[in-house]
Amino acid sequence: MAAALVGASIVLVCAFGFLNGFRDASNAVALTVRTRALTPGIAVVLTAAFNVLGTLAGAWLHRALGTVFVTVPAGSGGLTVLAATLVAAILWGVWGWWKGYPSSSTHALVGGLIGASIASAVLGGRVPGELDHVFWLAIGLPLILSPLLAFGAAFVLTPMVTWMVRYTQPSQAHAGLRAAQSVGAAVVAFGHGLQDGQRIVALLVISALGSGASFDHVPLWAAVLGSLVLGAGTLAGGWRITYTLSHRLIRMDPLRAFVSQLVTSTMLVIGSLGLHMPLSTTHTVVASVLGAGVNQDYASVNGPLVVRLIRFWLVTPLTTAALGLVFALAFAPLAGLG
Repeated sequence: MAAALVGASIVLVCAFGFLNGFRDASNAVALTVRTRALTPGIAVVLTAAFNVLGTLAGAWLHRALGTVFVTVPAGSGGLTVLAATLVAAILWGVWGWWKGYPSSSTHALVGGLIGASIASAVLGGRVPGELDHVFWLAIGLPLILSPLLAFGAAFVLTPMVTWMVRYTQPSQAHAGLRAAQSVGAAVVAFGHGLQDGQRIVALLVISALGSGASFDHVPLWAAVLGSLVLGAGTLAGGWRITYTLSHRLIRMDPLRAFVSQLVTSTMLVIGSLGLHMPLSTTHTVVASVLGAGVNQDYASVNGPLVVRLIRFWLVTPLTTAALGLVFALAFAPLAGLG
């Protein structure tokens, strides 16, 4: 039974990793495709390659960010908690993709973990005493601070970049900015690998070695498998969400798209390598897009859609917590609980 639970957990982690890449591909490719900096095919290949590189680089630098999952109990009870968490996050992720809503896979994952951990405690498992730490580290602070910071930085940088290219012909300026966007898409994908890729690697390690596993030396197989499933999902590309970001949400030109990518890539890389803080790639991208796009003389933002997205973001951890609780109770007999 234990071996079956380990195998099932690894399969679920791979499914979550594939879905993560599938959904979050839009964060790197939407703006470059919208402004015709890259063709859709080249954009997804470039993004997939740098997602893989970012995941491998993060594993090599020992940035698995495993502290987010410290509440996972040991033994078969922990594996059922992990399975319930992943099922909740996967189902919510599929629903969000179907609606075309960009949302945080990390917040869905942590919400499911909180609900599943509570169920484990109710059934006599380990009391999840670190839940408050996990909530504020992975949901509370990033949910509040990172979108505000991304929005503010993009809003301030947009007129500065506009001033820098004020004497350049629009066609020349746009050509240069489109070239810069190609680099920006690669950096955003690399930062996504550093952030989300490392959480996938951490989940693989916990599934195979238990919650007490050390992240000082990430196993090679976990780094390679995590990077491959994330890259494969990115190659598949969640075009519903890409269409939302590139057409439905806001009217975007190459200059503002460049500013958005500059802010996003900087925050993701610094958040992972400098602060070791889990940031949502989706929230950072959407907030920077809005910050750059709202700073225009004409109405360009789809206000009702923004309201729906924020509402979806707020209910994500609550809904996945409820799903995680339900699935953990359903899976409890597998661990001999209940």
